[in-house]
Amino acid sequence: MYQPKMAVTTAAEVKAILGADFPSQVQKILDHIDPHCRAWIERSPFVVISSVNAAGEMDVSPKGDPPGFVKVLDAHTLAIPDRIGNHRGDTFMNVLENPNVGLMFVVPKRREVVRVSGTAQVVRDPELLDTMAAANGRAPDLALLVRVREAFFHCGKSMIRSGLWEPERWASIDGLPSYGQAL
Repeated sequence: MYQPKMAVTTAAEVKAILGADFPSQVQKILDHIDPHCRAWIERSPFVVISSVNAAGEMDVSPKGDPPGFVKVLDAHTLAIPDRIGNHRGDTFMNVLENPNVGLMFVVPKRREVVRVSGTAQVVRDPELLDTMAAANGRAPDLALLVRVREAFFHCGKSMIRSGLWEPERWASIDGLPSYGQAL
């Protein structure tokens, strides 16, 4: 097992290494969904949800549907429908134990992302679920309701470095196991 030789152990060390610009990034954080964040979320076909259970075990779950599938109910509330997937319910189980979540909204061909953090609860309100019917007309059985604590745009440097939207820079998928093979 790898053992680090120079572990960073204090916030002061992190701030010293990252430099003077580090604190200025806090100024871009909002406590609500502004019109710019709303437009982004409404155009995003893909969100990643991070959650942690009471034991500290983490989960990161991708969610995707046509743009607009995440509903901006008001400046402080988002609703994310549950769609048929692996049927594990990891995010829901985690939220029942620890309501803190993080979201990352991705829009194809854009380098930036919108990050949101807040608290969530699992809901079954029929009038809300009916507004989230899938292309097949079926409403989800559950939704994740997120109360926004922080929202902000995150710069596109990681997307630029990754070449995520540049197919000519992608690594070959030859030899990668399929989902079925991995199972």
